[in-house]
Amino acid sequence: MLGACRWLALEVKYPDPVADFYRTHLDAPVVADSDREVTLGVGGNSELRLRRPDGVPRGGLHTHYAMACPADAYDAWWDRLDEAFDLQEVDFGGMSSLYFYDPEGNCVEIGSRADPAGTSEPTLSGIFEVVFEVEDLPTAETFYTDLGFEIVDRGDERKRTRLTTGPFDIELWEPHLGLADARGGVHVDVGVVSQNPMQAADSVAARVTRRESVEEGLRIRDPDGHYLTLVDQ
Repeated sequence: MLGACRWLALEVKYPDPVADFYRTHLDAPVVADSDREVTLGVGGNSELRLRRPDGVPRGGLHTHYAMACPADAYDAWWDRLDEAFDLQEVDFGGMSSLYFYDPEGNCVEIGSRADPAGTSEPTLSGIFEVVFEVEDLPTAETFYTDLGFEIVDRGDERKRTRLTTGPFDIELWEPHLGLADARGGVHVDVGVVSQNPMQAADSVAARVTRRESVEEGLRIRDPDGHYLTLVDQ
C-alpha cells in the first residue's frame, strides 16, 4: 500500500546557504523556491525541502537520512567528498555507505543501493531511508506496521527497528547516538507514495494526533510528532 519516499523536509534558519551547500557538494538542482522553502532534486522522484521554522510542519532537526547512488558511482562520490569532509564508511555486506554532516547537523548518508547505471559519474537515485526518533519503540513499531510498513530488522546493541515499504525504509530509534554519531530526527516531515491514502490513514486513525487534506495528499501526524503526507500514487 505504501511506496517510495517523495520528499524529506529539513528545518533550516536560512535556506539559501544550505541549498548552496547541497548544490556545491551533491549537484542537487533547485526545482522550486519560495519565501519559506527551497526544494532540491536528489535523484529519481525524490526531493529535499529546506524549510524555515515559521510554520508547521517545521521539517526535521538533526535528521539522519540516506540517498541511494548507483553501485558504479559510489567510488566517485567517495573521491569527490573525501576532499571536503572527514568521511565515515560502513560496509553492509557488499553494499557500502559513506556519512558526512551538512551545516545544520543533519547526518547525510550516500549508499550504493541502486543498480549499476553504466557510468562512474557521481549521481543520486533518490532518498531510501530516514531515521525518526521515538519515545517508545514498541508503540512506534505498532503504529508504523499498522500504517503499512514491514519490520525487517531490529538492533542488537542499539534500540532501533528498521521497517520498509520496499523502496523506502525508516528506522525508529529511541534516543541514542547511532552510526557516525547520528541522531534520529525530531518533528520529521516526509512524503510517501500510497496506493490508497485514505485507507492507510484510516488504519491508524485512533492514534494520529492530526489529520488533514493538503494539496499533495493526506497528511497525518504520528504520536511522536512526525508528519507523513500520503501521496496518491
